[in-house]
Amino acid sequence: MSQNQTRPPTGAPAPRPTDGTDGSGRMRPGVPEIVVGLLVWTVAVRVLVPRLRELELDPVVTGLVLTSLSGIFGLLGFAAALGLRIRSVPAFGLRPVTRRWVLVAVGLGVATLVVKSLASAAWIYLSGDTSNPQAEYAQGAGGGVVALVLATVFLGLLTPFGEELLFRGVVTNALLRYGPVVGVVGSAAVFALYHGINSVLPGAFVVGLVTAELFRRTGSVWPGVIVHVVVNLPAPLISVLADLG
Repeated sequence: MSQNQTRPPTGAPAPRPTDGTDGSGRMRPGVPEIVVGLLVWTVAVRVLVPRLRELELDPVVTGLVLTSLSGIFGLLGFAAALGLRIRSVPAFGLRPVTRRWVLVAVGLGVATLVVKSLASAAWIYLSGDTSNPQAEYAQGAGGGVVALVLATVFLGLLTPFGEELLFRGVVTNALLRYGPVVGVVGSAAVFALYHGINSVLPGAFVVGLVTAELFRRTGSVWPGVIVHVVVNLPAPLISVLADLG
């Protein structure tokens, strides 16, 4: 390196290239991957969820299946985007990170859980909307110990993994071509809107902002997965305890 060149400050995020590569010559996902991934998610929701409800299964079974679907739909959307053109999982952010970023993600996960809860409470207070769009999740978790464990695995592990692959590995990754504001804020808005216009939306936006910024800084989905796990993992138990109260 010549004397005229300068290194970025230690710990600063590496510049995100805007030429369609990830900085190492690999292609990065773009608008086609976003369209295909989100289309698969949307079609799956529109087709499978109504069919599930038409079966009139036991409420616990229905709740558990619904709890698993966000993660499954995310994986399906990611797989469709992966198979479209690039077919390289590192290009979608499936790459390792340092132990430091793991610890940062755990701490941010705790902070995000608090801010997310406050954001949802503010929405309810300002809008007067007290409906619970995830009430069926609580029914699934409330079916006994086995049901609670399954709900925790589905919501606390499967959902973060599937959603982060699609919304950060594909959507954030592609939108970062247009700069950090579009990449981070834009993808967080998409993530929030895919949760519906309800009390979940503001909390989802907060999660989307934190995980998208982590992806921008690390180029990996794993810190976002960790944040998402920390946020989601206690939710089934909290819903059961709330019902008992």
